[in-house]
Amino acid sequence: MPTHFERQLEELHKHLITLGNLCEKAITLSAESIQMQEQKTAKMVFETDHEIEKKERELESLCMHLLLHQQPVAGDLREISAALGMISDMERIGDQAADIADLSLFIDKTKVRIPDTISEMAQVTVDMVTESVEAFVKSDLELCRKVIRDDDRVDTAFNQVKEMLADLIYKQNLDAKAGLDLLMTAKYIERIGDHAVNIAEWVEYSITGIHKNNEHQMG
Repeated sequence: MPTHFERQLEELHKHLITLGNLCEKAITLSAESIQMQEQKTAKMVFETDHEIEKKERELESLCMHLLLHQQPVAGDLREISAALGMISDMERIGDQAADIADLSLFIDKTKVRIPDTISEMAQVTVDMVTESVEAFVKSDLELCRKVIRDDDRVDTAFNQVKEMLADLIYKQNLDAKAGLDLLMTAKYIERIGDHAVNIAEWVEYSITGIHKNNEHQMG
């Protein structure tokens, strides 16, 4: 029969899965908001970001309760410490998605075509968040490392978008302001990928006890 502490750890896993699902929803909706430029979709992103912040506070409270009242050691302590790091990055993912939705309200759909690469970037980051949380629940080290490798796909796509937009602006086929808004959108998605990598690195720490130096600079 599971102990009280084990039941609470299981509850932590469930809440993290819920938070991960909210992050996936926020990313997906933010990509849709850029494509559709609808206030309704942007509003849904903002609402999801608020849900993420609420769930973040609940999870932080649970983690602090476990640390203060259960006094975990070794692997359990690492697991809870890693969860706190993951929660922080998930909250930032919600913020970045909200930033994208905010930009969508200012992009004039009559003057610009949204590059497919931006939507593809968003989908890769959704998969990265999903897999990083799954890796935590399953203690799957190989899945962590897959998430970290997949960030190269996001970085490559960002560079492609950057070069394409620069070329369109140079040839005067794209308004400079619209180009900048799209570049910022791609940059926010690229940052989401970095946060997903951070989550995976926290998971790796929970499994191995080693937290690698973070090479992802958050601008």
